[in-house]
Amino acid sequence: MKASVLCDVHRLEVRDIPRPVISPYEVLIRVAAVGLCGTDVHIFAGHANYNTNEYGQPIPLALQPQILGHEITGVVEQAGSAVSDLREGDRVVVDQGLNCVSRRREVLCEYCRTENSHQCEFYREHGITGLPGGLAEFIAVPAVNAIKISAPLEASTAALVEPLGCIIHSSDMVAKARARHGVNAESAERRVRSVLICGAGPAGLLFTQYLRNVLRYEGLLFVSDPNERKRQLAKTLGADEAIDPAGADLVEVVHEHTGGKGVEYLIEASGSGEVFRSMPGLICKQATVLLYGHGHSGTDLSVLSSILFKEPVLVSSVGASGGCESDGRPAVYRRALNLIEQKR
Repeated sequence: MKASVLCDVHRLEVRDIPRPVISPYEVLIRVAAVGLCGTDVHIFAGHANYNTNEYGQPIPLALQPQILGHEITGVVEQAGSAVSDLREGDRVVVDQGLNCVSRRREVLCEYCRTENSHQCEFYREHGITGLPGGLAEFIAVPAVNAIKISAPLEASTAALVEPLGCIIHSSDMVAKARARHGVNAESAERRVRSVLICGAGPAGLLFTQYLRNVLRYEGLLFVSDPNERKRQLAKTLGADEAIDPAGADLVEVVHEHTGGKGVEYLIEASGSGEVFRSMPGLICKQATVLLYGHGHSGTDLSVLSSILFKEPVLVSSVGASGGCESDGRPAVYRRALNLIEQKR
């Protein structure tokens, strides 16, 4: 089969490689669409390499080339002999992560036992940590990592299940954080009244829709991004104000709309270090800050000192995995697929 192989930084080659051979508990999937994530860009550009040896040191691409792509959807080409709930021709989305459940371990690690499978002690990911990803004709995964699509979705739309799953998982982590303010909290005093999303890329726009359409958040919603088209999309999808941080003072705009207090909930989805420089003026005291974006290169971490004086609750979250359902399939991915199938 053919695959797009990252054999060095900035160097992709289409190569002929062996087609995967599946075990009785796996499925072979013919890839239909793959979303390109910021993580793929970071690996391609040499800014990150998550394929590490036993000491946690990155393995150079020249030694171990990688097949990227972890936002995967496709069609079952072949099902293993022990797989009874999927068959050839089924359209599926893929959870790219391998954990205790998908590895069929008899004893689950402490993270998989507590519905934190993305932090599994034995966790590895197709397309990220060295396992072959979706930029190939076929990929083999455990059957429990493949979730059947029941609605007539375009393949490119179904590929959004993984990034939407990341937004759901992050939002769940924020809800569990027991912060001073919460979205739709029963007490008006504790309720989030204003949210700022920094970054209107795919993640920022998914957060916008999730807040409005799923969580039914009705307060002020600001989105900040220097790209005009993205700002227009944010407005269309539910933002009250879409702010150009290059053309306006973001702190001034937020203070004008919040009576000088700042927002109770800030979602950092841009990867821009400048957000951290502005953050003390953007948040109220004891706000919640979700650290979703990656990168922030060139930022002096001393800016954190001014942020910490406000005693925010800092929440960090990665990936779309949570717990597993009774059939072993990832619960968050299934929630994400259901939301997309329901056009929410």
